[in-house]
Amino acid sequence: MSQQSVASSREVEHSQAAFKHRGMLVTGLIIAMLFAALDNTIVGTAMPKIIGELGGLSLLTWVTTAYMLTSTTVVPIAGKLADMFGRKLIYVTGIIIFIIGSALCGISQSMEQLIIYRGIQGIGGGVMMPMAMIIIGDLFTGKQRAKWQGVFGGIFGLSSVIGPQIGGFIVDNWNWNWVFYINLPVGVLALVFIVRGLPKHRAVGKPQIDYAGIVTMIVGVVSLLLALSFGGKDYAWTSWQIIGLFVLAIVSLFAFIRIESRTKEPILPVHLFRNRIFSTVNGVGFFLSLGMFGAVVFVPLFMQGIVGTSATASGTVMMPMMIALILASILGGQIVYKIGPRRQMVIGMLIAAVSFYLLSTMNEDTTKLIASSYMVIMGFGIGLVMPLLTLVLQESFKREELGVVTSSSQFFRSIGGTFGITILGAIMNHVSGSELDTKLTPIIEKMPDQLADFKKSIIDMIHTDPHGLYNTLLNPEALKKLPKEAVETMVPILKSTLVDSLHSVFLYGLLFIIVGALLAILIGKVKLSQRSKEEKKEAAIQSVESH
Repeated sequence: MSQQSVASSREVEHSQAAFKHRGMLVTGLIIAMLFAALDNTIVGTAMPKIIGELGGLSLLTWVTTAYMLTSTTVVPIAGKLADMFGRKLIYVTGIIIFIIGSALCGISQSMEQLIIYRGIQGIGGGVMMPMAMIIIGDLFTGKQRAKWQGVFGGIFGLSSVIGPQIGGFIVDNWNWNWVFYINLPVGVLALVFIVRGLPKHRAVGKPQIDYAGIVTMIVGVVSLLLALSFGGKDYAWTSWQIIGLFVLAIVSLFAFIRIESRTKEPILPVHLFRNRIFSTVNGVGFFLSLGMFGAVVFVPLFMQGIVGTSATASGTVMMPMMIALILASILGGQIVYKIGPRRQMVIGMLIAAVSFYLLSTMNEDTTKLIASSYMVIMGFGIGLVMPLLTLVLQESFKREELGVVTSSSQFFRSIGGTFGITILGAIMNHVSGSELDTKLTPIIEKMPDQLADFKKSIIDMIHTDPHGLYNTLLNPEALKKLPKEAVETMVPILKSTLVDSLHSVFLYGLLFIIVGALLAILIGKVKLSQRSKEEKKEAAIQSVESH
């Protein structure tokens, strides 16, 4: 038997092993993905209780930042290692790390411990999220792959809908520790299904790990994310800390590119970027996340500050968006074979663009119902696009590159989301600061001298943190503590400037979405395989037997 025939028989053996326990494996993937995706939304709900017990309010942002840094950075590394060592070893390792990190978070005795353990948990989460999509790409091809990518995209959206409710229930009925402990039995259950369902990988030869690439990528990505997370808030953009982080990021990422272009087993092969489909699809994902996260962050601010809803009620405005996203993800997996991935992607991006334009027309008369309807439109547009980002890449590359190209999609979307929050936040602060300085500062300065401390704090926030000023002064509880004449004077100005600044945010978000739509046009014609995995397996068996 020829070497090619031997390779074919091994592929058949792998496929037969995978399909032998396919139902068990898919069940494990769903459980693992759901509880990993739920983690962030559940933890967010519990943070007030955690701060109340552990203290460390000044370290609050690090609880989220630590998880984001490790989970984002590890994604492309996990994808490459999965191609080299097999899905089972890497996925099982990721789940075990996530379970250990969750247990450690639950026993944290200080905010510093919680931050460290969240970083560990993020490593596991960063492995788990792309691995589910990679394995779906292994298990299915053609229409089945499109359907399941849509289902898993819907699962990810579902986590955003039910996460806060589950987190609230846990905190109200038990204690905050169970927000993390709940991951343990669920994680073990997922682990059992996946260990049983995933076949073993037989490595050919000794894998060569790109250690230099791993180190330079980690330093570059972490430096970039830290600069984007703390610039303009904890430190000025022109401070030596932020400039230093940007310089370190540029130097490290430049070194990473040089290393990747020369090493035999690169973490993120540079040649992939010369492939039009790879570059444009990841570009679409990047710009979609740029705009989407702007809406997710700033629409609740609009609802609280302008419409006057509570924090909880403002969060429910996002629920219709997520429900629409889930339905569109599932529907998109069904219709993509009728209209084609490029056309569906462009349609989805244009629908999302319409929603951003509508958001930019909201004013003080906008109701919760109208805002929710705009979010439904956005969710439907995004839901048509999101599953395709992974599907198109998986259908366009060979099996041995499946891990790298699938994880790249998750990686560029995560980076895009971070850029989006930073850029749109900076736009809002710039527009708000300028308008507040013109309209509100003169009025504040005319207030009585006995309010000197109050006047100074407001003017300082106008110049340094307009976003924080809105959060403080448009909070009903905070307003009750302020002088009545100050409230009557300031609130109308705050609302009008907030409307103007958010209009700018949504219009820039619209621009990002349009750029993404133009990139989607450039993807070109993508051929989606029509045959199922079973049909391909039978063909491969016949080919082997004929030899």
